[in-house]
Amino acid sequence: MRRLQRFEAFPHEIELFLSYPPEDVRGFIEHRGHDSKCDGCWKVYGDAERARKTFSAYKKCTDCYCRRKAAGAPLERLAVVG
Repeated sequence: MRRLQRFEAFPHEIELFLSYPPEDVRGFIEHRGHDSKCDGCWKVYGDAERARKTFSAYKKCTDCYCRRKAAGAPLERLAVVG
């Protein structure tokens, strides 16, 4: 948290920790966030088709969890291990 507060620029290693494709992290840095092929959960500079499939899978998962939470599922039932 201190590092995020100290620096104006976002520390890009967090993107790698979140499993963003390295080519997209590198592209974002090199293009300063402009000229991406597409964007969703992140800006895509590499394989746009693979990213679109990942974004779609994330959306399905998010929608499922939101429906289950709205139906009253407790947080500990929503957590998935492994």
